[in-house]
Amino acid sequence: MHMRFGFALTALLAAAVMAQPVAAQERSATKAGFALPADGGKTILVLRPSVRVGAQSTGGLFEPNGDWTDEARKNIETALADQQGTLGNRVIAAPDAVGADAALVEEYAALFAAVSKSVINYQFFVGNRLPTKKRDNSANVFDWSLGSGIAALPGAKDADYALFIYNQDAYGSTGRKLLQVVALLGPGIAIKSGEHAGYAGLVDLKTGDLLWLNADNAMGGDVRTPEGAKKRVAQLLEDFPGSAKPKAAAGQ
Repeated sequence: MHMRFGFALTALLAAAVMAQPVAAQERSATKAGFALPADGGKTILVLRPSVRVGAQSTGGLFEPNGDWTDEARKNIETALADQQGTLGNRVIAAPDAVGADAALVEEYAALFAAVSKSVINYQFFVGNRLPTKKRDNSANVFDWSLGSGIAALPGAKDADYALFIYNQDAYGSTGRKLLQVVALLGPGIAIKSGEHAGYAGLVDLKTGDLLWLNADNAMGGDVRTPEGAKKRVAQLLEDFPGSAKPKAAAGQ
């Protein structure tokens, strides 16, 4: 009895997943007129990635998991360190911040995440575009900013640009997956199980202008594993301005 139920549940979950619409690919944009040549002599301040990992409850709420978050942060930071040599310019790590400086870093990390979500919703996603962003898209304009106050960030005086990375993963709970199946087989409503958002952005440390953004709400790679985190960071830094492409081995 239990084996038959387990097999049936697995089949239903598979059917539910196949019935979901294909997720949009990651989207990126660059501010008009901005260019960052490889070996251009610029300095990039890499801020500590903002990482949140947890479960998605039956009702769709995010339930943080400290162990998953710690493991994912370690994996992402390791993968990012491995990738820094491909960024094409001088890279420095942001200094450790305490007190008011730490609070300021957190504020700008949260602001970056909020702006990235707005870019996805109101410029990348066709259905939600604001009238001004419709005009911006037609004119190939990408104009977003975190504000000039960003120059006060620890380490900003020693760099030209800041690299922000935001990552949030919510893995669907058993209850959420069951609800997904019931909704699909009942009223035929598609319910998403799990959320995997990742945003990487390059910001001018003098003006606060967002110069480049790669943002996606449906990323791949399980960041709780080193291999998955490596895949995620590679996706986040895809098409980074001025990045040095690895040379193919002879004969490839």
